[in-house]
Amino acid sequence: MSKIIKVSTDLEVTVHDFPQGNMREQNRALYELIGNGCDMIEHVMPVRLYNELGHSNHVKRSNSKCVSMLVDEEFLFRNGLQPNLIGCYLYETDKHRSPIMGNILFVGNAYVGDGVEFTGIEPETFETLHKQLKNMAMAMKAHKEALGV
Repeated sequence: MSKIIKVSTDLEVTVHDFPQGNMREQNRALYELIGNGCDMIEHVMPVRLYNELGHSNHVKRSNSKCVSMLVDEEFLFRNGLQPNLIGCYLYETDKHRSPIMGNILFVGNAYVGDGVEFTGIEPETFETLHKQLKNMAMAMKAHKEALGV
């Protein structure tokens, strides 16, 4: 079973199976994982995921190591959502001031049929990314605790 990674706004990093079924069923399961009433996904390819963490943004037909981030397309319209610090960092919010709010998912991307589809993350890429995200979350939690926020 291929895996994806969820990072919550409280910096919890969890692993989930990529949903089974047709595209509609998969999307519905991805919406539920993002939570907070998500019913539309935005596909984000954040610069620092590639430039700093060293992951691939090149989609391939087989054994694709490409990863990307999924967020709630309408997060700006949902009351009470908190910024996702890891998402904001990877998306370079510090440079352009456009935040990533709510929970985020990291998924694989591969050419399937005539187009690009979301997939589970290729195993070697998954191991590296999971470790990187857990380390980032631990460092950010420690930083927040030290600042008392």
